[in-house]
Amino acid sequence: MIYFLVVNYYSTNLITKLITSLPSYDSHDYKVVIINNSPDDNSIYHLKSELVLIFNAESNVGFGGGCNLGMKWIYTQDAHGLVWIINPDAYFLEIFLEKVRLFFEGHPKISILGTIVHTTTGEVWFAGGRFISSTGAIITQDLLTNTDTDYVACDWITGCSLIVNLRNFDECPQFDPAYFLYYEDFDFCRRYANQGHLIAVTKQFGVIHQPSSITNKYVFRKIKNSTYGYLLSLDRYTNQWILNIRLLRLISHALILSFVKPQVAFGKFAGVFMYWRR
Repeated sequence: MIYFLVVNYYSTNLITKLITSLPSYDSHDYKVVIINNSPDDNSIYHLKSELVLIFNAESNVGFGGGCNLGMKWIYTQDAHGLVWIINPDAYFLEIFLEKVRLFFEGHPKISILGTIVHTTTGEVWFAGGRFISSTGAIITQDLLTNTDTDYVACDWITGCSLIVNLRNFDECPQFDPAYFLYYEDFDFCRRYANQGHLIAVTKQFGVIHQPSSITNKYVFRKIKNSTYGYLLSLDRYTNQWILNIRLLRLISHALILSFVKPQVAFGKFAGVFMYWRR
């Protein structure tokens, strides 16, 4: 069974489009599990059906926290299932579920699989993530355009479209709750890669990403959380020397931005302070 796991935060219209893009035939091939991070958003319940399950978080627990709630439930139902974590602002042009199942049957060692992600204009938005520990660089890199292989091993996968093969885990995989939003996908991949799991990306199937304006409404919180997540990740996966250099560069950049983009600058300072306080 394939479980599409979506975290909702006032995204009913976007999730409606995502669900509409899934196969319309009545079958038991998949279910959609929505974790509602906005409990007062009653509009989401209009999507509830036999194939669409909705669970309320008591409050906004962040992206990783929402995914954790969903994966725990799915794991208790089907410890050998495939969990396709997908952003509310993503959707399919076409998807053949049998192709997805056959892919994992052919490549059972893959524990965490990312898919190619295109923009609405057809440009590649994500096709692989690299991490250069010697410099602390966490980057995206197109690993798929110039290859015909079924998949390419990589360092991390975006949470926009990420498939977890539960069969390869002795216990339910979880995102680290220390991350509220941003870089939780990077940490998730690096943590399980360090345990011996294979992380890969494929272009055999993919999604369309239409960046929503939800997080952009809250610039300060967005920058604060991304800055904190970035520093926490460097703290865990690089050395103190690299962390200090990156931190100094970040603070210097924030000082410059304080004159032209104060909201962004204050978000960076808040993220640094949040990291120091942790």
